[in-house]
Amino acid sequence: MTNTKQYLGIRIQELRKKKQLKQTELAEIIGIDSKHMSKLECGRSYPSFDLLDKIAQALDVSPDMLLSIDHLKDKNSLISEIDELLKKAEEVQVRNAYKIIKEFL
Repeated sequence: MTNTKQYLGIRIQELRKKKQLKQTELAEIIGIDSKHMSKLECGRSYPSFDLLDKIAQALDVSPDMLLSIDHLKDKNSLISEIDELLKKAEEVQVRNAYKIIKEFL
């Protein structure tokens, strides 16, 4: 089971790669050792609030985008959450969600 530290690390890595930065480059930009950066991305260490802010700035995202990790949950958890959302939705919302999902798959 993945914990919050691991999800945060995966999210940082995801955004870093999207920005086409190497781990060492991001570490240098935010002023930390590359080993510390590795520990953050591997989920072995939490960044401080100040460091989170520096990471968000370096990746050109808001701090809340940096902490947006719900999509990283395992497949079964995501399916369960989608199922619960669809059960609460109006019929037109379910139809629209179907169209969107069908388009992606």
